[in-house]
Amino acid sequence: MDLKTFKLLHPVKYYKDYLDSNIRPDGRELEELRPLAISFGVIKSADGSAIVKIGNTTVVCGIKAELAAPKALEPQQGFLVPNVEFSPVCSPSYRPGPPSDEAQVYSRSLADAISNAHCIDLRDLCISPGKLVWALYCDLVCLDHDGCVFDAAIIALVAALHTVKLPTIQYNTDTEETETDSVKYSPLSVHCVPVTTSFVMITDRLIADPTTEEEKLASTTLTVTVSDGKMSFVNQSGGDPFDSATLKRCTESAIKRERSVKRMIQSMMNK
Repeated sequence: MDLKTFKLLHPVKYYKDYLDSNIRPDGRELEELRPLAISFGVIKSADGSAIVKIGNTTVVCGIKAELAAPKALEPQQGFLVPNVEFSPVCSPSYRPGPPSDEAQVYSRSLADAISNAHCIDLRDLCISPGKLVWALYCDLVCLDHDGCVFDAAIIALVAALHTVKLPTIQYNTDTEETETDSVKYSPLSVHCVPVTTSFVMITDRLIADPTTEEEKLASTTLTVTVSDGKMSFVNQSGGDPFDSATLKRCTESAIKRERSVKRMIQSMMNK
């Protein structure tokens, strides 16, 4: 039996043979992360954009800023609305049509992660309290799905937010007319860089930054979001809870990635 057939018929045994030697089929160590790349300003028609690659996983984010009326109960807050889409080209698992349940869960989780980290102060998006605010519509499209799409999505969103510049708006409360200064633009205030790192358990072995194949074989999945060196959001699905020692290892790894991503974004913005 050739190796390809063996992998197809016995995927768990195939991976276990590698994991027992503390290595993965792609050559990485168990807790080694894949290379990360970020490009800014990739969509000229957007008010902010970025594309992120983690290994083969690729997510692009475009942000459009629109004027809107605030919520009655939050008159001084604008809106940040992430929307995740899995393009049919990213994986054979996805088809054209309305957003999948998975995409909707990712969109909600992104909003929660950004909110919990206090990345954006929605009050900064207020133009006239109770009358006019900015709404930032953040469209994220997965172009290539090879695991850890959420990790790539949150980095793409935060990187894109760093490129947003909003024009100065003058609002007349009497006539409710607006006047836009097309010359004077202000960068959006981004207060931190939340970064997510995913981990899975396969045959009781901890795996960091899993590929699609590894995610499918996992008994437990854990995502850790770190902001300013502290855990700001965590989510676990399936299996038994991680013990404190394993959770600490995951958090330390996530902190290292957050520092690396923060340096990459700061370096690009200083150019």
